[in-house]
Amino acid sequence: MRFLDISYAMPSKNLALDEALLETAASGKCCATLRLWESPVPFVVVGSSQRVEEVVDLENCQSYAMPVLRRCSAGGAVLQGPGCLNYALALSYDAVPEVSSLHASYEYILGKVSDALATLHVSTVREGVSDLAVQGMKCSGNSQRRKKNACLHHGTLLYDMNADDMEDYLIEPEDRPAYRGTRNHAAFVQPLGFHVEQLRAALIRAFCPGAPAVQPFPEEEEAMLLLARNKYSQAEWTFRR
Repeated sequence: MRFLDISYAMPSKNLALDEALLETAASGKCCATLRLWESPVPFVVVGSSQRVEEVVDLENCQSYAMPVLRRCSAGGAVLQGPGCLNYALALSYDAVPEVSSLHASYEYILGKVSDALATLHVSTVREGVSDLAVQGMKCSGNSQRRKKNACLHHGTLLYDMNADDMEDYLIEPEDRPAYRGTRNHAAFVQPLGFHVEQLRAALIRAFCPGAPAVQPFPEEEEAMLLLARNKYSQAEWTFRR
């Protein structure tokens, strides 16, 4: 599996590169890629099918100049930024048949992430469709975009983010997993508390042990720039729903 370790200061570029990696997996040029990234600046990102005004406090975001973007995968709204490690997996079904169906893919990927955290003596449980939790507190959210022959899996690992900040920018969702109950963000989310390098090393061991970090292909960088400019930076995409 190819390993990319690259983060951009521009939120739109981070989202765009993940989509470019999916296209590479679908094309067959590189059928399995793990990318780790962490935004140095905070921003809010909503899922591909969400209505922004239903899940984001736009007034607060505007008041505090908090960027709001939309990603290409499904799932819920997330506050990104320092303290939130992202892992993106772009996988073809031929190369990794375990991800050829939605249910099986979550079972496989979240199982590997859970095993990775177990090496750090953290016991996680899969909750809902795509969360990992420690003693009922969410530490990882996950979502996917699926094509006919490949998928992009987005995952977060909160390690040092103040959950209270989520209250400022995210509206409590109506669609919530049963284990959350009526808890607000601050009472529902619990950062893991590890140093990020421990988490990064655990994920690398789980998915691509020994793989050196490489740069994206030139065509991926070109696609990233185009997507960042023409899609992820555009209000037409962000507010399409």
